[in-house]
Amino acid sequence: MGNTFGHIFRLTTFGESHGPAIGGIIDGCPAGMTVDYELLEGDVARRRPGQSGLTTTRKEDDKVELLSGIFEGRTTGAPIAFMVRNINVRSGDYENLRELFRPSHADYTYTVKYGLRDHRGGGRASARETLARVVAGAFAKMALREQGIGIEAFTTRIGTVGIASGIAFESDKAAENPLHCPDSKAAAAMAEALTKAKADGDSLGAWVHCIVKGVPAGWGEPHFDKLQAMLASAMLSIPACKGFEYGSGFDISLPGSLANDAFYAENGRIRTRSNHSGGIQGGISNGEDICFNIAFKPIASISRPQETIGLDGRPASLIIKGRHDPCVLPRALPVVEAMAAIVLMDAGLMAKAIHL
Repeated sequence: MGNTFGHIFRLTTFGESHGPAIGGIIDGCPAGMTVDYELLEGDVARRRPGQSGLTTTRKEDDKVELLSGIFEGRTTGAPIAFMVRNINVRSGDYENLRELFRPSHADYTYTVKYGLRDHRGGGRASARETLARVVAGAFAKMALREQGIGIEAFTTRIGTVGIASGIAFESDKAAENPLHCPDSKAAAAMAEALTKAKADGDSLGAWVHCIVKGVPAGWGEPHFDKLQAMLASAMLSIPACKGFEYGSGFDISLPGSLANDAFYAENGRIRTRSNHSGGIQGGISNGEDICFNIAFKPIASISRPQETIGLDGRPASLIIKGRHDPCVLPRALPVVEAMAAIVLMDAGLMAKAIHL
């Protein structure tokens, strides 16, 4: 239950952080698509641990083994099964957690729900599961790219440091720093804050802005499968994600006379003069850029002493060992893009299904 996402383009994931492998099955991927291995490997590398001093020191090759659904470099239309073996586990680091609940983790809730839990690195609740999402998202990106659709996520805030007002979201500018932040000055301050948090055994929260370009008007279903609802579901399923907003979101300061998106025609295409709607109206894409923000909480695994309780309900002191990131960024950026790609691929296929 709860391990499958999507309607037509569907992903089922499996595996635990310290088990033999993480993997998944993609169903509904169109046949005949040429597999872009460079795109796949590139997105997996962006999520890979140990890529800089700002992330965990855990090292994983993250080599994707494609087991089915591909023949001579093209998708066959059959389910695409894949797995990535876990090769750098140190389960002994978590032995002291066998009888303790970590604060703000899923330890307690998993125990209540299932009656037992895998205490090694969080087991199924570990963010390592997002690796399977990135693989599936890469295949969705390949298909969307053929339709002229691009997705890019940017770091906009870490802790108390945010980008300056009016900064343009330029890919080349963001690529100049490991946080993929479009504001170079803010990126330097963010890196400094992360370095300090890591040294202090602490962690920081973060904001991400994602832009989707090229989505045609008409994608998204009325009411319960509105495009923004599908995106919200996808983003809030990412570990540590605490908030989602699209368009103007929680900024309700403007009156309707200024916040409404006025229509106009340009070269035979209907456009809007502003994008307070975030590219979605009535739950359906309107042809403008789809823009949304998501917020991530500070990672709960910190090395500072904390108070908790054990399985017996008695108070206990806890120090979490192991190798952990001081922030979900930058490694969460390809996860955000992947989940957006899966949603949009699914929405595009559903849009095609309503016309003969």
